[in-house]
Amino acid sequence: MEIRNHRLESARFIPSPNCDARPEDEDISLLVIHCISLPPRQFGGDYIEQLFCNCLNPDDDPYFKEIHRLKVSAHLLIRREGDIIQFVPFNQRAWHAGVSCFDGRERCNDFSIGIELEGSEAIPYSDQQYQQLADVTRVLLATYPKLNKKHITGHSNIAPERKTDPGSSFDWDRFRQSLD
Repeated sequence: MEIRNHRLESARFIPSPNCDARPEDEDISLLVIHCISLPPRQFGGDYIEQLFCNCLNPDDDPYFKEIHRLKVSAHLLIRREGDIIQFVPFNQRAWHAGVSCFDGRERCNDFSIGIELEGSEAIPYSDQQYQQLADVTRVLLATYPKLNKKHITGHSNIAPERKTDPGSSFDWDRFRQSLD
């Protein structure tokens, strides 16, 4: 696994318009783990890609009427089978964290990389997802010198009043041990 020009070479690239320039290119110092499934608790299909590319049809599911106008994206999505899609180059600011704070620093999008796991907070993640997440994380740690193991967190930790992902089904011990 390799990163070139701020893109993961092994990932399929689908550019999202929901990004912009970071205030400081070299300040990538946080990794945020999220989860998403569209419709909720359903896996497969291309609804996540549609959401991140602003083309989600609100008539495809009642839940989509609530979210189809959101302008959001993550840098990466890791599917249940382990496939990886990149939406935003790592040197760009993806719109994944929203109102957030880590170690007293607000606006986490400015200095973080966001990785979405296709999943639900109450359904265990797949072995393939843990393996890919560990592999991607090791490459990110080697590529971006301000990123370190202590600066890896869940969306719930940077936006605790609003978010609960990746949820109780995410095995933080398993993930952290896989980085050693």
